[in-house]
Amino acid sequence: GHLLRVLLPLLTVFHLERAEDAARRAGLSTQPIWRKLWDDVMKTRPPNSESITCWRKKFLETFFSNVLHGVLDVSSDWRLNDRHFSPLLHSSPHVSQLTLCNMLQGAVELTAEHNHKVLENLAGSLRTLKFQHLLSCDQPVRRSLVLLLHRLIHHGSVSQVSMYSWPVPDTVLLVLILTMSAGFWRSGNALAYHGSPCGLCREEDKAQSQDSAQEGAERGCNAEQEGSRGENQKRSPKEADAHMSSVLSGPRNPPLQNPACEEKSSEVPCGHTSIQGGSSPHSSSEQLSCPPIPRKTRRRLKPAVGRKRRCLRRSRGHYADPEDLYDFVFTVAREDNSGLLDKTRTTEGENTENWTSSSPGSPCTGHAGCKKRGGPAGILSLKAAHRFRSVSTLELFSIPLTGETCRTLSNLLSSWVSLENLVLSYNGLNANISCILSGLRALSRHPECRFRALRVSDMFSHMPCMELVRCVLSALPQLHTLSVSFDLKNQLEGSRPEANPGCSEAEIPESCLEVLEIRFPREPLHTAFLLPVLKASKSLQQLSLDSATLPCPQELGLLLEVLKECTPNLKKLSFHDVNLAEHQKEVLLLLQDPGLQEITFSFCRLFESSTAEFLSEIINTVKRNSSLKSLKLPGNRLGNHRLVALADIFSEDSSSSLCQLDVSSNCIKPDGLLEFTKKLEGHIQQRGGQLPFTHLRLFQNWLDQDAETAQEALRRLKAVCSVVNDAWDSSQAFADYISVM
Repeated sequence: GHLLRVLLPLLTVFHLERAEDAARRAGLSTQPIWRKLWDDVMKTRPPNSESITCWRKKFLETFFSNVLHGVLDVSSDWRLNDRHFSPLLHSSPHVSQLTLCNMLQGAVELTAEHNHKVLENLAGSLRTLKFQHLLSCDQPVRRSLVLLLHRLIHHGSVSQVSMYSWPVPDTVLLVLILTMSAGFWRSGNALAYHGSPCGLCREEDKAQSQDSAQEGAERGCNAEQEGSRGENQKRSPKEADAHMSSVLSGPRNPPLQNPACEEKSSEVPCGHTSIQGGSSPHSSSEQLSCPPIPRKTRRRLKPAVGRKRRCLRRSRGHYADPEDLYDFVFTVAREDNSGLLDKTRTTEGENTENWTSSSPGSPCTGHAGCKKRGGPAGILSLKAAHRFRSVSTLELFSIPLTGETCRTLSNLLSSWVSLENLVLSYNGLNANISCILSGLRALSRHPECRFRALRVSDMFSHMPCMELVRCVLSALPQLHTLSVSFDLKNQLEGSRPEANPGCSEAEIPESCLEVLEIRFPREPLHTAFLLPVLKASKSLQQLSLDSATLPCPQELGLLLEVLKECTPNLKKLSFHDVNLAEHQKEVLLLLQDPGLQEITFSFCRLFESSTAEFLSEIINTVKRNSSLKSLKLPGNRLGNHRLVALADIFSEDSSSSLCQLDVSSNCIKPDGLLEFTKKLEGHIQQRGGQLPFTHLRLFQNWLDQDAETAQEALRRLKAVCSVVNDAWDSSQAFADYISVM
């Protein structure tokens, strides 16, 4: 063990990784060595470094990305420059998150033949695939992207796709990523890997062909037995006995089959589900050539979405020309009424059903911003698509979405049953939010729907926040998390639509909502509008209200009454940028609520016009509340003296169970922090070393004004609790400092 401890820092990355098991058996941790490697090689401080639990994984994952994008030279450090070490190959098993940028050079590199093993490793390890600052690219690059997405999503483990910062998106590329993330793609012709069809698809096709052949034989056997029973019923009892004897004694002839059925049994698609992800649809011509299968002999296929799925049997013709690879993305829907979806069910007893933009269950029902058009380019025709495994989380940040892109996304969402989380941030949706909700409404009606979280944020609000919340909950009562955030009201107040009667008047069904976050664009908070939402959300555990104005002094009191009456399970309550300077009574009522475990007053101007008595009342209230675990007070101008006073929450006579305290952005200086620490140490001694307090957050305070005192305070504090702070330049906050002098 001692020898290993000496040798570990002298090993290259290649040998250090292979020494992990030996170090673990010897009770040695390699984390300090990987952390030093990070500092020496990356030369940056990683974001949220305090939350990093494994520096080995963090280093190798970042190392993989930097080598892939050509920003790290492995010859720059002797620990990386090892002839046994293949940078991408040996680090790929540790990569769970990967970002592809710009011209997608990383996709081209990963799908190159010499990186075949690297791609196989990523298919098993990668969970999150991100795209950032994408640019338009040519056909060969997009073809590489198709191969990458097919391997990592359709036959891999990627469960989240996120796209960031694409001010002028290439529509073909955007729709391509969305379509393949949803598990849709065209035939296997477009999925050839270096001239050969996808090996995994080929293996699954072979297995499916065997299953189909066996199924066909079973159907034939059952049909023959049914026929025999019918003949026996027509014969006399003596003739029937003779016939059965001949069947049992002699070899049975193979059952006669319709040649068309025989061909279909070997070519049956196994991955071509209906748009809802159910059993495979057959065309009406197939119904004519193949008699219906009795329900008792039909083997229903399991849905494909959300897990690995057998793929459609490939046609035996020549592979498609690369030029037609993206025809599928912009296929013009030629069905009547420019159908957004065609869904055909052939199970006995079910009628063929077409979903168009005007039908009740369709993703788009002609709302404002979601107008019907006669067969426009850009609307996906999905009836020719195959269904593969799909992701469960989709995030789109700062990517403008046009009306046609929204209709395409709505179309995909309507059957994306594996989707659990959707984040749409700064996409300029405006009226097109109705189109997105139409797709989600259609999805919610699917029996296998797993959609649970929706987060929508944008610069301008198309409708009042509470009306949008009501619309969403009316359409998606199974939601567990809803976040709605807008910066500003619509540029032109006259451009806001009139209130939608379907949302503002209809009663909200009982919902499963557990988390509700609303960021108002400086809109007044009317409890009367929030009341129906809270009444329908009996399971609500977390409520966050941001940037709201209180129209009258009584409004906050009304809100507290409604919360107490309607949300018995509420555990976390947060106010951000809400002026509570004149609501001291309500603040104290919240702090003594026995049901709340976490309370946040962030930038709420709590002490703007308060007296010393108010601070004392806060401290005494928290001391008596044994259920409160977390108190967050960032941006309330505590200053040194109020911070020192807060230490009395943990005095000997306190019954508080407070574990976490956040005093970020509160004009705290090093001498005040040191005095707070000394007072806290005194209380610990009085309590015999027992203190529930475990976490203190100190971001953006003035600790740089006296580095030596700050270091002493932090050193002593870290012996008491976990401290999270940052290196912040307080000179930027000089005006704020003057205001609290």
